[in-house]
Amino acid sequence: MLIDTYGRVATDLRVSLTDRCNLRCTYCMPEEGLQWLAKPDLLTDDEIVRLIDIAVTSLGVEEVRFTGGEPLLRPGLVGIVERVAALEPRPRTSLTTNGIGLGRTAAALKEAGLDRVNVSLDTLRPDVFKTLTRRNRHQDVIDGLYAAREAGLTPVKVNSVLMPGLNDDEAPDLLAWAVDHGYELRFIEQMPLDAQHGWKRDGMITAGDILASLRTRFELTPEGEEARGSAPAERWLVDGGPHRVGVIASVTRPFCAACDRTRLTADGQIRTCLFATEETDLRAALRSDAPDEEIARIWRLAMWGKKAGAGLDDPAFVQPDRPMSAIGG
Repeated sequence: MLIDTYGRVATDLRVSLTDRCNLRCTYCMPEEGLQWLAKPDLLTDDEIVRLIDIAVTSLGVEEVRFTGGEPLLRPGLVGIVERVAALEPRPRTSLTTNGIGLGRTAAALKEAGLDRVNVSLDTLRPDVFKTLTRRNRHQDVIDGLYAAREAGLTPVKVNSVLMPGLNDDEAPDLLAWAVDHGYELRFIEQMPLDAQHGWKRDGMITAGDILASLRTRFELTPEGEEARGSAPAERWLVDGGPHRVGVIASVTRPFCAACDRTRLTADGQIRTCLFATEETDLRAALRSDAPDEEIARIWRLAMWGKKAGAGLDDPAFVQPDRPMSAIGG
């Protein structure tokens, strides 16, 4: 079991498979100049599967989410998914992706054992997409979402970040589109995860702003805390249901007290939180032939020291020194 001093138990493992990404979203990374991890620093496919095996069989992890960077850029992704889905007990498996390349891989991922996907899409307008991501790939994401739905990677969840002056007027349109296509939309408050440290608390689009905008067109009925559990998103029924919309208010309504996550970076570090300022090295233990029991002990010790919360609404908050692409969303 991965328990901390506040009694929280981590059963959800986020695994970053690469720090690389084929988009350059303005709220995540600079357009150029990032120093990518060297290949020898990355965990191998076998190392990733071994660590997940330890987490599932020895530490109580029940769900594995593959992230990046962009996980579809990992050459061995399908094989990793297949091996993880074959573990006993079998964990629930999911993938967070920007959707580029999903049109080609959705069916193979489903066959390998992937249960569902989260796809990032912040706008319905190709020109705004190009401004936000610095790439002209909007249609590729739309095609990837369709392929995921057709392959049965459901529920297909769409993650959207609203940025002032760019797409802050699109919340109702995004929800109407998601309802029409059978996707579950989740808005995420912009978090301080950019490598260039350009995030400002003042002016960000808050959960309150998003809900107010949605209510100009839709009736929203809260599901409530019991239905939410440890999920990061507060959810509302749209016009009485069955469709739902979620809001992840990491900054204005932190949910740290219910956090059940542990994170493995692409270079084999354990992070207790996206915003942790310290990491615990598992790669060194792996490569020094430490037994599974020792690796599990190190992991437990790391999680025992997890902080109470991130304090994102604190003006003195210190942003992490690695971009989100190197940590895993």
